[in-house]
Amino acid sequence: MTTGQTVRLPSVDRILGDAACLALIAHYGRVQTLACARAVLAELRAAMLAGAVCEEGASIAAIVADMDERLQAQSRSQLRAVFNLTGTVLHTNLGRALLPDAAVQAVVEALQWPMNLEFDLETGKRGDRDDLVEELLRELTGAEAATVVNNNAAAVLLMLNTLAQNKEVIVSRGELVEIGGAFRIPDVMTRAGAVLREVGSTNRTHLADYANGMNEHTAMLMKVHCSNYAITGFTKSVELDELVPLAAKHGVPTAVDLGSGTLLDLAQYGLPHETTVRETIAAGADLVTFSGDKLLGGPQCGVIVGRADLIAKIKRNPLKRALRVGKLTLAALAPVLQLYRAPDLLAERLTTLRLLTRPAAAMRAQAELLLPQLQQVLGKSYTVAAEAMKSQIGSGALPVDQLPSFGLAIRSAPGSRLSNPLGALEQRLRALPCPVIGRIGQDTLWLDLRCLEAAHQAAFIAQLAELSA
Repeated sequence: MTTGQTVRLPSVDRILGDAACLALIAHYGRVQTLACARAVLAELRAAMLAGAVCEEGASIAAIVADMDERLQAQSRSQLRAVFNLTGTVLHTNLGRALLPDAAVQAVVEALQWPMNLEFDLETGKRGDRDDLVEELLRELTGAEAATVVNNNAAAVLLMLNTLAQNKEVIVSRGELVEIGGAFRIPDVMTRAGAVLREVGSTNRTHLADYANGMNEHTAMLMKVHCSNYAITGFTKSVELDELVPLAAKHGVPTAVDLGSGTLLDLAQYGLPHETTVRETIAAGADLVTFSGDKLLGGPQCGVIVGRADLIAKIKRNPLKRALRVGKLTLAALAPVLQLYRAPDLLAERLTTLRLLTRPAAAMRAQAELLLPQLQQVLGKSYTVAAEAMKSQIGSGALPVDQLPSFGLAIRSAPGSRLSNPLGALEQRLRALPCPVIGRIGQDTLWLDLRCLEAAHQAAFIAQLAELSA
């Protein structure tokens, strides 16, 4: 600003009457636009007093342009779509399972229409929301009954609070797991009002340990599936079919927390075998809890299946209302369960299974296609190579098991003068319109292509040019 020159800010009325601003009002509403105009003017006024504003910056056109940018930023959702190139298919921090098309369409319909969530269309009376999926869950698991809550932690909490409040639950010391977010089985038991009775040692637990732990205060024997770690070497654990007769002898139920849980044998697809819910029920478990958004491939929820009398008690617990799911979860879960009725088509239709079974050859061809385009925008500061790598099934579901994959390996070029070049590039990738999330390790930025399906490839390529800006 020229010394001695006076710059007058336009009034709020003049700004709001501008044609471009009227378009903002039509889109964002008068209240939000007015608040934005006042904020911009207040900042300009403070800057002018400090002598840092030029005349052009105080024009109506410049002010409205600034308002447009701010209003766009304010209206942008904090929950954004990203490209998951971490190599972890069921990534906890990225929302875990992607829903298949059938579930997506069902959720859209549920968003737009009233639904018979708790209304029996045959009788015209109040219904039970669990009825919308219970028959499917019974069919697919072999259980007598089922109920659904908002996640598996809630399922375990509700089960323990209902059946073991102020009583003891026997668990092997080697199964007292901690999952993501410092969530620990002992802490859940405490919150549920149950008393943990540890038996055995970290690496070896025998049937006699459970038997010696039984007393008049025992309410349940519980097994917890250790899906997020493995103990090898001198180990011993008690199988479910051994525990069931012991629990029955003392008149207490046997419960199994499967964690991620699966409804089919993954080994038939070349994946690591996981005990299925049906196998667990068949082995005699009275109750089984598992997640809906991990290996099952559905929305976030927790499922409890098992004996009808025990499920009935659980559903009468007042906590059930606090932990129940809404219509969107049930709208998504039902179509996913329906897909399991056609197991021969599941690898094609269930997104999670399709990603887990994606051929390495397809990912290699994709990497070779993308390599020159990425190298061009990154320039001489980086080298890009198409390389084999290892994918992870999940961060909380089978994190130990790895799958052969393929993708792009980015390294700092020899002689590069950039400070922390891989960290800087990783940040630039996250700043793209649709952020790209990879992983850094071994002096390499890895972009695993397992989760970049053909339908999204064009959108990925379209924004690469912004990396060179």
